Amino acid sequence: MTDTPGDLETSPPQRRSLLDLHRDELVGWLAEQKQPKFRAAQILRWVYQQRAMSFEEMTDLPAKLRQRLAEDFDLFTASVEVEQVSHDGTEKLLIRLRDGGEVECVLLRDGPRRSICVSSQVGCAMGCVFCASGLDGVKRNLTHGEIMEQMLRLQRRLPADERLSHIVMMGMGEPLANLDNVLATLDIARDADGLGISPRRITISTVGLPPAIDRLARHGVPYNLAVSLHAPNDELRNRLVPVNVKVGIDKILASADRYFATSGRRLTYEYVLLGGVNDSIQQAHELVGLLRGRSALLNVIPYNPVAGLPYKTPSAGAVTQFREALEQGGVNVQFRTRKGSDIDAACGQLRRNREQLTESQLPLA
Repeated sequence: MTDTPGDLETSPPQRRSLLDLHRDELVGWLAEQKQPKFRAAQILRWVYQQRAMSFEEMTDLPAKLRQRLAEDFDLFTASVEVEQVSHDGTEKLLIRLRDGGEVECVLLRDGPRRSICVSSQVGCAMGCVFCASGLDGVKRNLTHGEIMEQMLRLQRRLPADERLSHIVMMGMGEPLANLDNVLATLDIARDADGLGISPRRITISTVGLPPAIDRLARHGVPYNLAVSLHAPNDELRNRLVPVNVKVGIDKILASADRYFATSGRRLTYEYVLLGGVNDSIQQAHELVGLLRGRSALLNVIPYNPVAGLPYKTPSAGAVTQFREALEQGGVNVQFRTRKGSDIDAACGQLRRNREQLTESQLPLA
């Protein structure tokens, strides 16, 4: 298996996105305009730190340069189609891309933390049967500018005295299937002249693609790695996460162990708890056998139901028994508090529900 299944192409822009430019490309363009190199730093400061939405806002640039930037580039290329705010402060955006594709991103408030969850692909090819993101397959990879635009739009929803503190690549799509663009985005996110977020506060989530995990380790930046496990054995995981048929849990755990050995960052294993499917005491004991002795955190997430899918949230009793079995087995475990359930906060739900609503409003043939 390659780390870019299908070698998905990104759609060509109609006009260049400034967010898709690397810094040296911007410097080169400025040189063509006979502008000094320091203008690049000014422009990027406006984009990443001063939250500018247009070139006209960049008031310390010459007017002619601002005009030329607007002629040659788009700053933002997408639009916000739907925005929702939960009673717990969670905010979710449905972003419409220039080619018509739609992705979702989320801002989560938890005490002083201001975390964002962003997408890396339009749809997803991993086929997790309980997930709304992949119900229609994958259409394409996002460019690094399209990933960054999600971050910047969420950043703008914060008051001026607040800043983003954490990034999670756990939105729509498989980040390791679009690793080049994900890493390019995160290089900017962690840069002091970008968003200035420490790699220790950036998490990349994956269903487990060993070649890509190894490549991430070679990249040498100690991001947090979260592996979406969802089952304690291959028989069940093959049904829940079909891509597992080509990989297997043992290879995934081995590559995650290698990542830990290289990065020194404690691993997280994600486990969506599905009522009556993977929430038995026996399955908890199997998880103990897999994870005991590993420097890892098991993050258990009670399922957020998706319209049209048969899976349900586990009962309170099942959650309690599952937790007790894990804790008694010595597994470092936390149960995530569900946030944003009143605004379709599970990845892909907002897009899916909107599509179904639109279809229901169509006139009959």
